[in-house]
Amino acid sequence: MTENSTKTAGTAAEATGDSAASEADAPAVALSRRRLLGTVGAAGAAGLVVGGAGGAFGAVAAQDDAPKLSTVGASEVAFRADRRTPQAGITTPMQARCHLVAFDLAPGAGRKGAAALMRRWSALAEKLMAGKAPADDSGVALDAGPASLTVTFGFGHSFFGRTELTARRPMQLDPLPSFSADALDPKRSNGDLWIQIGADDALVAFHALRALQKEAGDTARLRWQMNGFNRSPGATAQPMTTRNLMGQVDGTNNPKPSDEDFEERIFVGRDADQQWMRGGSYVVLRRIRMLLDTWEKKSRAEQERVIGRRKADGAPLTGGDEHTAMDLNKLGPDGSPVIPADAHARIAAPESNQGAAMLRRPFSYHDGFRDDGAPDAGLLFMAWQADPLRAFTQIQRKLDRGDALSPFLRHEASGLYAVPAVEPSGYVGQPLLEG
Repeated sequence: MTENSTKTAGTAAEATGDSAASEADAPAVALSRRRLLGTVGAAGAAGLVVGGAGGAFGAVAAQDDAPKLSTVGASEVAFRADRRTPQAGITTPMQARCHLVAFDLAPGAGRKGAAALMRRWSALAEKLMAGKAPADDSGVALDAGPASLTVTFGFGHSFFGRTELTARRPMQLDPLPSFSADALDPKRSNGDLWIQIGADDALVAFHALRALQKEAGDTARLRWQMNGFNRSPGATAQPMTTRNLMGQVDGTNNPKPSDEDFEERIFVGRDADQQWMRGGSYVVLRRIRMLLDTWEKKSRAEQERVIGRRKADGAPLTGGDEHTAMDLNKLGPDGSPVIPADAHARIAAPESNQGAAMLRRPFSYHDGFRDDGAPDAGLLFMAWQADPLRAFTQIQRKLDRGDALSPFLRHEASGLYAVPAVEPSGYVGQPLLEG
């Protein structure tokens, strides 16, 4: 769970970081409606109640004198580029908040209804990610900037039957096999349509969730929704790999966009059996509850042996720092492997899986407490790959056969979605729905 997990360093060039403006580069006059109204509100309404020219002058003065948004609030991620690119939210740096939501198409909506919905959703997502409010805005995020908002859309296995597009369903969407730790709730799994919302501000994230839900109208019905969180930007003295709710550094051995084979592992190539997925990716979602009461009874040394890494800094038990390669052949004084044979880091490592790797981008969750007082908390595991059978399924099968971490986990929901690239114009999924 911690190995091959998220550290998402930069972005694939077009998908992320270049669009995130710093405080210094943000044009002073390029204020969105949300920002303008927020600035006026922060400065007070005194200049606006005068009426006429006095009101206008007061608004301009408030705009000029108000403090600028911090880098966190001003950061913007582009919805699309000038060519086909992966959707935002895949290689985008981790945000502090997320909402995951799945919908099922309403009876009779069909392909035509799905196309109209994706057209509306894409237009709305592009506006929201630019920090602009929709016409009937609720006002939740009027005083905030884009806050690195991303909206990512995917299609589930059942979507293709409901839209009479089964001939265009990729084989990579074949249902995942069952695993021994599965205790899956079908009501919180799968779904025709899937949306991932991420932002560095909780209100911005909720605002996007609510706007997209309302835009679904009568075309699609909510199936399930989950909420997640990570560290807020600036919460540590320097940028660091995040920790999960077990207290483990979670994101050490993730593929990086700078890796020579990154694109090949994570994104669908030109030889795809379904050309509408070229440049896209497949995401596996697992809601994994952590048995924290049991885990926290283990000593730190026992926890480190389960993971195969030091808890303090994420370094392998064989020495070095977090990013030092594991020495899987190193033996201790007693002749046994320093990194135990069933350690999670060993079993999940690419070198133990014929090079198989996933780009993990998980969020933690906490949904209160269960009847026995145990926290209902854990990980919203999301793994991106070009082929789930060669990546997630292969690695999970191996973990299923002897991972020391498995007794502390329960997989309670699952989903697999095709996430196509976004075109320079039009809406997400247009080549599928109109091709």
